Amino acid sequence: MKIIQKYNSTSLIIRILCGLVIGAVLGLLFHGLRVVPLLGTLFVSALKAIAPILVFVLVVSALAQGNTKLDGRFGLVITLYMVSTLLASCLAVAASFLFPQTLILAETATAEAVPTGVGEVLSNLLVGMVSNPIHALADGNYIGILFWAVLIGVAAKKLASDATKKMMQDLADIVSQLVRWVINLAPFGILGLVYSNVSTNGLAIFKDYGSLLLLLVGCMLAVALVVDPLLAAIVLRKNPYPLVFRCLKESGVTAFFTRSSAANIPVNMALCEKLGMDREMYAVSIPLGATINMDGAAITIAVMALAAANTVGIQVSFVTALVLAVIATLAACGTSGVAGGSLLLIPMACSLFGVDADVAMQVVAVGFIINVVQDSVETALNSSGDVMFAATAEYAKWRKEGKPLPKFLGGTLETEV
Repeated sequence: MKIIQKYNSTSLIIRILCGLVIGAVLGLLFHGLRVVPLLGTLFVSALKAIAPILVFVLVVSALAQGNTKLDGRFGLVITLYMVSTLLASCLAVAASFLFPQTLILAETATAEAVPTGVGEVLSNLLVGMVSNPIHALADGNYIGILFWAVLIGVAAKKLASDATKKMMQDLADIVSQLVRWVINLAPFGILGLVYSNVSTNGLAIFKDYGSLLLLLVGCMLAVALVVDPLLAAIVLRKNPYPLVFRCLKESGVTAFFTRSSAANIPVNMALCEKLGMDREMYAVSIPLGATINMDGAAITIAVMALAAANTVGIQVSFVTALVLAVIATLAACGTSGVAGGSLLLIPMACSLFGVDADVAMQVVAVGFIINVVQDSVETALNSSGDVMFAATAEYAKWRKEGKPLPKFLGGTLETEV
């Protein structure tokens, strides 16, 4: 019991850093361990399993008992999500022109079906919205979960009895407690995930694809540290970096290793609670961000598509590149509804330049080779941005109403729960 108490009293970030170091050391010294990778698999599986239920019960409970409507904060959040993704794709296009990349194409490609156009991606998104709610929960289809949860929550607000609303609140509290227990075990999960990455991949992927990875990661870091903070600063009229670094530390680190925005939803919601945000607001905006706030995906699609064009000798005009930026933005918003994520949307973007489908699928294969780094940084950018923009919209309302901002933003309010 003393060991457990000591563990719980230690900062979660410190525990995660310890797990990271231990996992890296074990990965370098010992190969083929079976129990250690299992820790990572169990952690990610637990997060993915609880996240859909958490989103559903929180949204239904918040709307059923809420005294306010989905106000201007949601319009601001959606605007920030979309503008950020568009700016990310424009930055990726500009960087690709400044530092053009060519690829060493793989011999074989992944033979999975891919979308043929933006229309198909958005169609899949809309169809997913009205899919069977039970299937949506089982498959982790968050656009469908949000759609049905909002409808049920609005209906419950009008029709449910006080006892029913209390039961919904109790259920939301129970699931939230389960999430806290899972997150408390994050250091063991991170240990297993780091061990798997280090022992399996090492540094081999940097040999042939170092330049491409550097461009991708550089663009993502520029968005995380310059573009997104600039948007937050414009809205808040405050130095945004305390909020940016808080989100990167408490959301981005976990997302980097889980490599799943969906799995990181419980982590983000726990962080929103720490930041003192309105549950009715973040219960909807965080899962929505995991669906449409896809800066990293837009960067990946744009950079890889232009690299494909360079590889086969196609000259891309400035106007076509701008069209690519818009297409990458729209396609990225539908990434979560497409099996395989952002990589499987690359052929759609390549078709804009007339790149052969077989070549495009080989580019996808290259993407899977560098995926362990690209996807980790992409997920960290996307997931930390979800919290940052949700908090930006929340604090903008506080500022407008004259409510003091949190201490870490220069205010007087203590927000820690």
